[in-house]
Amino acid sequence: MPRPAADPSRPATPERLLIAAEREFARAGYQAARLEDIAAEAGIQRASLLHHFGSKEALYSSIVGRSFAALGAALTGPTLEPGRFERRLERLVRAFAKFVDARPALARIILRELIGEAGPGRAILLEQVVPLLVRVEGFVRREGRERIRPRLPVRAALLDTAGALLIRAASGDLRASLWGPSDRGWTVARALFLKETRHSRVSRGHAAREARA
Repeated sequence: MPRPAADPSRPATPERLLIAAEREFARAGYQAARLEDIAAEAGIQRASLLHHFGSKEALYSSIVGRSFAALGAALTGPTLEPGRFERRLERLVRAFAKFVDARPALARIILRELIGEAGPGRAILLEQVVPLLVRVEGFVRREGRERIRPRLPVRAALLDTAGALLIRAASGDLRASLWGPSDRGWTVARALFLKETRHSRVSRGHAAREARA
């Protein structure tokens, strides 16, 4: 009997597993997540899951590793493109926000790793996040040296911005109640990073008058 034709709209099995695993690891954490539950959500048996990923650690590492590779690619463009520093920094912040907003489960996984004492994802965070952080910090210091605030602790400012955006992305149905309906991530980042100029004071005054109108 011929095998039924594959549904072209359905992701391949490894991709379904990664999607299901990301949700389960975000919900339960690495230790409590069960391969049986992940396999069931992906529509396969546990043995089939282990055929694609030999262990829970391998599955988890695949999720975290590929996610940070994709994040690095998303953040590369704004740091390399020509143009004014302010515009490139804005694109960088918005690219990060867009990435984590599209992956709230990943945001929860990252936060779990940051506050946990052990886990296979911590090594990946150190191997992939630290070089990415160094690269972005270098961009801000090099390209923004005339525009960033004097004596700004650039790495701390980057981590404060990223941490706030991660928490917002991970907050689920609390997001609107806590942050409101508008995205103010770039507004906060701009105030944190950039020196005030006459143009920025005029723009802020114009925005305030519009808000009161």
